[in-house]
Amino acid sequence: MEGGDVSVEGKVTCASWIKRPENAHLVVIGKSTGTCSSLEILSFNSESTSLSSSPKAAYVLEEGGEPVRIAVHPTGDDFVCSTTTGCKLFELYGHEDNIKFVCKEFPLQDVGPQKCMAFSVDGSKLAIGGVDGHFRLFEWPTMRIIVDEPKAHKSFRDMDFSLDSEFLASTSTDGAARIWNTRDGVPVTLSRNTDENIELCRFSKDGTKPFLFTTVQKGNKSLIAVWDISTWKKIGHKSLYNKPASIMTISLDGKYLALGSKDGDVCVIDVTKMEISSLHKRLHLGTNITSLEFCPSERVALTTSSQWGVMVTKLNVPTDWKEWQIYLLLLGLFLASAILFYVFFENSDSFWNFPDPSTRPKIETLHVDATSEEQWSSFGPLDL
Repeated sequence: MEGGDVSVEGKVTCASWIKRPENAHLVVIGKSTGTCSSLEILSFNSESTSLSSSPKAAYVLEEGGEPVRIAVHPTGDDFVCSTTTGCKLFELYGHEDNIKFVCKEFPLQDVGPQKCMAFSVDGSKLAIGGVDGHFRLFEWPTMRIIVDEPKAHKSFRDMDFSLDSEFLASTSTDGAARIWNTRDGVPVTLSRNTDENIELCRFSKDGTKPFLFTTVQKGNKSLIAVWDISTWKKIGHKSLYNKPASIMTISLDGKYLALGSKDGDVCVIDVTKMEISSLHKRLHLGTNITSLEFCPSERVALTTSSQWGVMVTKLNVPTDWKEWQIYLLLLGLFLASAILFYVFFENSDSFWNFPDPSTRPKIETLHVDATSEEQWSSFGPLDL
């Protein structure tokens, strides 16, 4: 069933941004009533930091199955939805005012519930990790199998691709973490102490020296660890917000990490300083945050929870310079330089201020009389 006027009331189970041209981004959400489930697409208003009250398009999952996770392709043209029965592929088409999406044939419709799904940054690979610990890595869109490991983990908890799409990090519910080479599928296991559980993972995305960030639960203490991806050795760790995190994400430019807590808080961390930049308490009061993503172009977070539904929140972080602001600053500096040069030219006695010829002093001509001339010439010629 398809159409913009179709909507199902119920709890929100997952959500994700859909990147669109000219920053006219959309949000796709999964909803469930227990007996019926649907996917809905909402528009985003950046000026008011809000989502549309009614869906632009919707799709009822008539075959059953509750939406679990959504992975959107970097182009924004396709997305995959994991349900409790398998995965479904959807293609978007139409203009922003008349957006539609249709379910396509997909070879993963009967793979069971997938806890984790992710497209690589370059859009060439799709990875899925099941509740049963089965890991699959495919080329996109051919769906050629690169890795098919039934016992990769006890049960998947989180996964993320590196910026160059060469590696994929995955974590398990038993606290283990592995790094997969996306070319040959060879894994590396991250080392940890017996009292440590590695829970969530995100690669740096700022394009400088690459790192892997993980959340580590050590008893009652919550830490963020940083790993060097050239050696897979832990560089260090830091305790920033001592609450267990249920989800972690990183902004597209890599400047900020965000953690969603199990009681509804969102903590935003400045990656350069590794300090808390913004803390939004009780955003989903007393409820586990199930989805957390940065907006592709704004400092806005998309969050979901079973009790409070879907929210978009403007983050209290320093405002980024816009491109037109940078050009305006450069123009202002140029004009200021020109004015200073003009003032200097008008008020200085520099080389360029030539004297007025009419004001020059007159030089008197020296007259020599005949007598003096005879005195000078009386010496006669010099005998050399």
